[in-house]
Amino acid sequence: MTQHTPNVAEPLTLPCGVTVKNRFYKSAMNEAMAGRDCAPTKEHAHLYRTWADGGTGILVTGNVMVDRTQLGEPGNVAVEDERDIDMLRRWAAAGTRNGAHCWMQINHPGRQSPITINQHPYAPSGGKLNGEYGRFFAEPTALTIEQIHDIVRRFATTASIAKKAGFTGVEIHAAHGYLISQFLSPEDNRRTDEYGGGIEHRARFLFEVFDAVRKAVGPKFPIAVKLNSSDVPIAVKVDERGAFAGFDEDESIWVMKQLEQRGVDLIDISGGTLEKPVIQTNSGAIEDHRRGVYFTEFAKRIKGEISVPVALTGGFRSAHDMELALTEGITQMIGIARPLALVPDLPNRIIHDHWNGTVDLPWVTTGFKALDRAFGGILVISWFELQMNRIGRGRRPNPRIGGMRALCFAIGKHGPAALTPRRRKGHQ
Repeated sequence: MTQHTPNVAEPLTLPCGVTVKNRFYKSAMNEAMAGRDCAPTKEHAHLYRTWADGGTGILVTGNVMVDRTQLGEPGNVAVEDERDIDMLRRWAAAGTRNGAHCWMQINHPGRQSPITINQHPYAPSGGKLNGEYGRFFAEPTALTIEQIHDIVRRFATTASIAKKAGFTGVEIHAAHGYLISQFLSPEDNRRTDEYGGGIEHRARFLFEVFDAVRKAVGPKFPIAVKLNSSDVPIAVKVDERGAFAGFDEDESIWVMKQLEQRGVDLIDISGGTLEKPVIQTNSGAIEDHRRGVYFTEFAKRIKGEISVPVALTGGFRSAHDMELALTEGITQMIGIARPLALVPDLPNRIIHDHWNGTVDLPWVTTGFKALDRAFGGILVISWFELQMNRIGRGRRPNPRIGGMRALCFAIGKHGPAALTPRRRKGHQ
């Protein structure tokens, strides 16, 4: 009896004309592998070779910053010139084996740059991060018009180098409270010039970045944009007047439509910021089973609004849920991240071995409740960074590793900077 070809095995042709071999989209995770010089390493190449051989259609790198003085997390790669072109070529060649695409995610952190690695961050407007995280970040300086134009140029330069090195696409990071997301948010962006005010002005920076990148890489090179569905994906936050405070779903849809007109090839749906993360748990499969796939309601809402392909990322753990999402047409790409840090060949297992199970992620714990509460988000991120570093060194992932070992790994690799809050990637 002939086995039915799963939907995840179907190729997808992007608006630019490029075809992707299947629907698996490895969403970005910070690999934490760069040295103090922000250069890519042979471990990056080995990690992405493993994922490419494992069958994923598109591999999106972790944050690659466009300015090495402005980093979002310890261990970020930065590309602002061609000094590391040889290693970038090795990384790209590894990530494009087996017919895979490898796209560089390009980003600027804005004010979301920890004080342990950056005492002089920039933002659309002045003002520190709110709440308990504020003490970990320096007061940012509001960007001048000239500095905004320079950052736009930097995005284009980084994208151009990515193409020259052999990466087959780029993803512009406009979500999660980083700089472009800060411009989009009325909470963060209080400018009164052409970059502030209504959404058409707050989105100007993103559109200028996109247009500059498109000019730099040409019409046939894939460009994706990672965009929040809203800044507060779980609980709606209102200001003192009862209005939504932050970038909301209506504004997100408007931005998506504008990007579609500009020729975006894929929109990667996400949500939340450092101050308002999507999830604050390290309970692994327990939380996954309770919650299911993220952003499905928003994905259903935009189904008839845009025709550009969508990647839905967060919470895909079972082959059944992946097939259902594609069958219902709420997404065209299945975004996964954490499962690939434990099962690097998951796409091959589903497509070729017809595996129909569920990847259960472990409950990451140090064994001490006080430490788990204190370092919950950092603990989860560090644990998965440790797994990726194991793969990068030619070792197998080990789900039995405890949280204490993950914290020790992070501190040993990055020093005190490892203990500063970072954007929650635990939901992917």
